[in-house]
Amino acid sequence: MRIIVTGGSGLVGRALTANLAADGHEIIVLSRSPKTVKDLPQHARAVGWDTRTADGWLEEADGATAIVNLAGPNIAGEGFFPSRWTGERKEYLRQSRLKVGGAVVDAVRRAKDYPRVVIQASAVGYYGPHDDKVIDESNGPGDDFLAGLCVDWENSTAAVEQYGVRRAIIRGGLVLSTQEGSLPRVLLPYKLFAGGPFGSGKQWWSWIHLHDEVRAIRFLIDNAEAEGAFNLTSPNPLINDDFGRTLARVMGRPHLIPVPAFAMRAAFGEVAMVVLTGQRVLPRRLQELGFQFEYPELETALRHLLQHQI
Repeated sequence: MRIIVTGGSGLVGRALTANLAADGHEIIVLSRSPKTVKDLPQHARAVGWDTRTADGWLEEADGATAIVNLAGPNIAGEGFFPSRWTGERKEYLRQSRLKVGGAVVDAVRRAKDYPRVVIQASAVGYYGPHDDKVIDESNGPGDDFLAGLCVDWENSTAAVEQYGVRRAIIRGGLVLSTQEGSLPRVLLPYKLFAGGPFGSGKQWWSWIHLHDEVRAIRFLIDNAEAEGAFNLTSPNPLINDDFGRTLARVMGRPHLIPVPAFAMRAAFGEVAMVVLTGQRVLPRRLQELGFQFEYPELETALRHLLQHQI
């Protein structure tokens, strides 16, 4: 298989590239500065693009097995502490996703031999905050900023379906890894013996082990019946307080000191709502197609991640 990955330098992109390349597949990682991309595994190579069109990589897209569109700036920023959602940053988050989606559509439109499938990234933020309500793919979008961003992100590649290309949308939860993402931010206070719930602690956190995230994407690439939206989350979401208690038990640390919601909102603004609210999301469609999670329970997932520093 020849698979093109946008966002290949991100957490999921790197893991997916390594996993596919280890099986001998040809992986094309798109980058604005391909010469600076280092440590790619055997069978993977970087190819330049302008993030707006198919110029420079159309030849790779022609006859490709899949385009996996993961590109998009982290909604919480690249540093350890979240970046505030100013009006300028909100527009940047939106436009960057729309441009990349447009580039994917351009590649499909101009290809002589269309790619078989486009995997389009999104997030469970699509559904908006939902207290204790159980959410699956049949639920519609929310009405907050993050929901609107996800709707636009998903729609950015919808036009490929006009060319008969199968498209699967992956609505990801908290992808757990000790290397980057949300988990290192959560781990730090527990390492300092100062861990505790965020805000009320009653908000639901829908999570997935990085390994299962990669396996699910590969499953959707391979399964010809996989079309439409799929929640990529463990079948066992937890409220924040239980998530923290599980983490504390695994680390042998206390779970005592809450982080007040007002303090998080004061420090980080609207972006704090990403962890102060949540969704109780289930991966119904993924499981209906027969996908089996290797790490469905949080304690097992955390022990594996911390032991192997994945």
